[in-house]
Amino acid sequence: MMRWLFAALMLLAAAPARAVDVNTAATLIYYDAVGNETLDPAEPQSGSSFSQEVLLALYDTLVRLDPVGTPTPGLAESWKASPDLMSFTFTLRQGVKFHDGTEVTADVVKKNLDRDIALGPRASGAMVDSIKVFGSVDVLGKYEFRLNLKSPSGQIPYIMGGIVGMVASEASVIGDGFGVSFKAVGAGPYRLKSFESNVKTVMTRNEDYWGGTAGRPAAFEHHYVPDGRARLNAVRSGQANVVLIDPRQIPEAKGAGLEVLVNEKNGVWDIYVNHGKAPLNNLKVRQAFMHAVDRQALADALSFGSSRPTVQFFAQSSPVYDPALEKIYPYDPAKAKALLAEAGYKDGIELTHLLLNTTEYKILGEALQAMLAESGIRIKFDVVDASQFNVFRRPPYRGDFLMARWGGRADPLQVFQELIATGATYNPVGVSTPEIDTLIEKARALLPDDPARLAIVRQIGRVGVENVANMPLMTRSNVYAFKPGCIVGLVPFLAIGDDRFNDVQIAAKCK
Repeated sequence: MMRWLFAALMLLAAAPARAVDVNTAATLIYYDAVGNETLDPAEPQSGSSFSQEVLLALYDTLVRLDPVGTPTPGLAESWKASPDLMSFTFTLRQGVKFHDGTEVTADVVKKNLDRDIALGPRASGAMVDSIKVFGSVDVLGKYEFRLNLKSPSGQIPYIMGGIVGMVASEASVIGDGFGVSFKAVGAGPYRLKSFESNVKTVMTRNEDYWGGTAGRPAAFEHHYVPDGRARLNAVRSGQANVVLIDPRQIPEAKGAGLEVLVNEKNGVWDIYVNHGKAPLNNLKVRQAFMHAVDRQALADALSFGSSRPTVQFFAQSSPVYDPALEKIYPYDPAKAKALLAEAGYKDGIELTHLLLNTTEYKILGEALQAMLAESGIRIKFDVVDASQFNVFRRPPYRGDFLMARWGGRADPLQVFQELIATGATYNPVGVSTPEIDTLIEKARALLPDDPARLAIVRQIGRVGVENVANMPLMTRSNVYAFKPGCIVGLVPFLAIGDDRFNDVQIAAKCK
């Protein structure tokens, strides 16, 4: 009941308070801080949930995730799980066409899924994690197929709402095309016109889109512009009509008369913990760390109102969010010192922070270093290029902790699987408590619409916080700037780090 209530509230919030005249002849021009190396959903860079606006516009998914991430019909009108959760049977919409005019059929879906399975480790880590339970695909009819699993799982509807569920035409998936050689032909609301790797993607409105074209701009351009100053200047000059800005640019954007939109996400600034090394393998030490961080001060000083302090992975609008958890670790340096003493470290501890070499990470890392020193937690930096974050989670597990952005996942259970479970993608060694693994297995055996699933997922969240499985610091929001009243329908999309631009409109008064 709670899940559907939250979903209903989010949909109401997303709806405009009054009708707005929109310009359907205009082009939506978005300047982003992240680009697309290729337009292949399976390619590793596409697994990042911060680089999927273009993919979501080009490829429809089998399951459509609503604003809070609830699975709803997409290319598949319906699906049914077998009683033992060893297979799922999907029924497709009839008459849906790809951009090349061919039809979306069960046979084409099978070719897409077979390709994903066959790619194995060549595919992105996010895709590999998602499809590791996939066994085989049976075509039951022109518009019906069955996905057979290697082990029971109730997570499939969520998985089919992400990159795994993005369906490309037969011409795209036959042969050995991969990455740069992949043909980007989908069935989404926009079709590809031109693509420059990590520069610009130009798409035009799909006039034959099964979901309709009402209010949608004539075209959508996605520009990769890593420099925040250049992005802000672009919207001020009219080169772009909406841009992603850095939180520190909020005052300047508002001072320039721009409208600033803060979309809170299921994303956080998170500290990943190496549970296999002393002293962070000691719960009291981890609890001391939690009490030693003034999250409110970090959010106030560094986010310019775009973040709030948190100890969990979910936005306040998420059904999984539990406000009671925020009271467990108040900022208390005296308590932190006492816990360190109880753990046998009355003179404090020294930890190595694997620090990613960007301005944003350095600013946050240095603020954290100064703050923790007040509680006797001395931090030294091991600085590496941002592309080398994997050295934290691969033998020999460099560093005691790593701070990085977490962008969220469609399925809240997958968040815990990837972050705090045994063998988790981002958890290098061990688990803070075996109870987490036990609860995850219970939740895997339940379907998304089972109320018991949400209760167990929330319980995992509580156990994780109590045992300091990870150390979230503050929420990570997407911050947009545009001329006042020009952009309509850019609502938070909690399923991934990006927001969906598929239904964003341009007000008629804007050019």
